[in-house]
Amino acid sequence: MTDAATTSPSPLPLCYLPCLTLLPPLDETTEGPRNVCQFKDAHVYDHFDLTDISKCFTKCGQLEDSACDVGSLQRYWLNYESYLLENSMETVDMPFVKALIQNISTDISEDLQFSLTPSQIPRQVMQGEDQPTDRVRLPKSLFGALLPGNRSAVRLAITVLNIGTGNVFKGPKLLQDNGSSVLNNRMVGLSVGQMHTTGLSELVEITFSHQRQPSNMILTCVFWDVVKGDWDSQGCSTELGDERTICRCDHLTFFALLLRPILDQATAQTLTRISQAGCGVSMIFLAFTMVLYVALRLSLQRFKSEDAPKIHIALSSSLFLLNLTFLINVGSSPQGSPASCWARAAIFHYFLLCVFTWMGLEAFHLYLLAIRVFNTYFGHYFLKLSLLGWGLPALVVIGVGSSNSYGILSIRNQENRTSLELCWFQKEPALYATVHGYFLVSFLFGAVVLALVAWKIFTLPSVTAGKEQGQTWKSVFTILGLSSLVGMTWGLAVLTPLGLSTIYIFTLFNSLQGVFIFCWFITLYFPRQSTTASSSGTARLDQVHSVSQE
Repeated sequence: MTDAATTSPSPLPLCYLPCLTLLPPLDETTEGPRNVCQFKDAHVYDHFDLTDISKCFTKCGQLEDSACDVGSLQRYWLNYESYLLENSMETVDMPFVKALIQNISTDISEDLQFSLTPSQIPRQVMQGEDQPTDRVRLPKSLFGALLPGNRSAVRLAITVLNIGTGNVFKGPKLLQDNGSSVLNNRMVGLSVGQMHTTGLSELVEITFSHQRQPSNMILTCVFWDVVKGDWDSQGCSTELGDERTICRCDHLTFFALLLRPILDQATAQTLTRISQAGCGVSMIFLAFTMVLYVALRLSLQRFKSEDAPKIHIALSSSLFLLNLTFLINVGSSPQGSPASCWARAAIFHYFLLCVFTWMGLEAFHLYLLAIRVFNTYFGHYFLKLSLLGWGLPALVVIGVGSSNSYGILSIRNQENRTSLELCWFQKEPALYATVHGYFLVSFLFGAVVLALVAWKIFTLPSVTAGKEQGQTWKSVFTILGLSSLVGMTWGLAVLTPLGLSTIYIFTLFNSLQGVFIFCWFITLYFPRQSTTASSSGTARLDQVHSVSQE
């Protein structure tokens, strides 16, 4: 229904315009329509005012900021619970607020449970009843030991408030975090005897039911901090479930569930740009690496028989093609025929597995040269490595494709609207087995080999005796160079749950792996004369990559 105050009147006929000049001017003090969203702490809680002010839950998201006094509106509803406790009311049943006010004995012998079903007034759940999906459990100690005096009963208020989609009870952080919201726009208020109750030894437990959330969203139990004017999670813990979340808190106030993207849209766009720029730079340096290899192979006879440079170039080639397919996949729309999306996902998956495989083969080759040393001859060595490096990923991709695991991956926000579509996996088990598990095997093997090589380098006599100045730094740089070959930058992925800064570090360093490989290639095959003539242990270990496996 359209608000009368916003209805446009029909135009006056032109013949009436001269008559308007004869009318007396309007009194400038004439009072206009009342703006219920702009008031100063007018705490009137009759039915008319409650209904009128509840419209601000929606209006304050549509009007200009100056048209809404959000702070006063928040205080109005926070004080409403105190109003209920002071007056002899038992229930409130309005579309935007449901409340139960009940006298509770301070001598109860068991915890109390109350239903929080959104469409109903909160009610006490008796023993033997089925537990509702939305509920609150109040420990018995809350009504006894923590309340002063010798009162035999205390008043309890439970309020369920629908705060709408506007700016009220959103807080600065939530408004800035694009894609975040209060789950179902619902707050649950708990108050006992108008006391400021904190530091409970037995926690209050609130259970919220909800639909299964997208994998890129996370739920957090929070309370409204009156001092900060924002949501906070201090003193609350979150137990996540597929279709319910349990909040346990050590105080009483207004509670809610915040739904936030793991990465907000702005951050995701920034990380995408960093990845695209890093992959582009890596492709340039990887191309330089391959060109240098061809030049060295044409000019130096030994490059035709050595296996180490061939393995480096195989890794560089697979990484170049992975970066290329990544840029194509991210930069183009997944819309089109299912077959084309299937092919793009399969190709990207194939080159990703090729990179993981060749990093593992780099680690294997390093193990033969630096750890095993003796009995390392294998007939047709590089041919066998090539069959494994390019063939094994192909078998995995064929297996995944036959199970129809490729397709459009849709990432949705809390409103169930698609925020990103990508040609990738549409079945999580296949993703975990053939990407996460595959990478984990390759990474752990490379990490173990690198640790053994580092131990061997730093225990060389020339290093421990300190015969050459700066020998320790040369050893450190050697380990860093080898780490780029075995893919240690990919291992930074395990640190991403620590915070946004680690996500940026992982994205930056991992996208620049091609640059690191180029630097290592230059250092290894274009050494300074002093380094070439050096008889130090580190130099000898560097040069061991040039040993032929004929």
